Amino acid sequence: MMDHTTSSEEKEKGVGTTGHVWDEDLQEFNNPLPRWWLWTFYATILWGIGYTIAYPAWPLINDSTAGLLGYSTRAEVAADIEAVETSNKSINERLESVDLVDIEADDELSAYAISAGGAVYQTWCAQCHGSGAAGAVGYPNLLDDDWLWGGDIESIHYTISHGIRNESDDDAHFSQMPAFNELLEEEEIVQVVNYVQALSGNAANDLTRVELGEVVYQENCASCHGDTGEGDVYQGAPNIADAIWLYGGDYETLIETVSYSRYGVMPPWIGRISESKIRAVSVYVHQLGGGE
Repeated sequence: MMDHTTSSEEKEKGVGTTGHVWDEDLQEFNNPLPRWWLWTFYATILWGIGYTIAYPAWPLINDSTAGLLGYSTRAEVAADIEAVETSNKSINERLESVDLVDIEADDELSAYAISAGGAVYQTWCAQCHGSGAAGAVGYPNLLDDDWLWGGDIESIHYTISHGIRNESDDDAHFSQMPAFNELLEEEEIVQVVNYVQALSGNAANDLTRVELGEVVYQENCASCHGDTGEGDVYQGAPNIADAIWLYGGDYETLIETVSYSRYGVMPPWIGRISESKIRAVSVYVHQLGGGE
């Protein structure tokens, strides 16, 4: 043990110094460590070695040493999950067997679906749609009544199951808006944007361009979005007259949307999570307030 002192007692004990001297006579003595401290230190070393032998510890290239006791936190969590799944087996079977439209009429089943669906949502859906389901730019708000492919419980279940515009599920919803910068003149795009903004109540548009834009709209856009912009859930064409915009409804954003199109993708969840979880999260989303 090092002791900053000039004590003559230390010198009389024959304790050497480390050779460090301050202010000419302040020396650092090299006292031995207490026995109890040393034995405690050695014991912790032995305990650490024993721990790394008994439990998973040393990292390898693709894994880690398993430990003689075979303990695994992953296995422990998996066992807990399996126990919960086993305890919920009967109600999950009920959830899968009844018609979707009948789930919310069953108080017990509905309460379970909303609770379980909320957990599924926070695990798998909140990253895109937000923890409160209010969405973000490019990610739909699930709290309003604006549904691209329909907002009744069966439509929501189908969308969650198969996704949108993905390449991994042949039954995924699919629609594609053309990039009109390759089909229309720049002035025609400006005209149709003025008309589209007017559809949703924007009174600050160039009225001449609004009139010209209606002609462009009817010739190029009405076949999908409808004569008055009401949209078509069968084609996945959004309602563009309700002032609800997935990517934004300001002038610059609409110019970009019409010019270059949009192509949002949602993955399919069938095969990734169980049918009972898909049904539960469908019920959860439907009851949030925006379901049709």
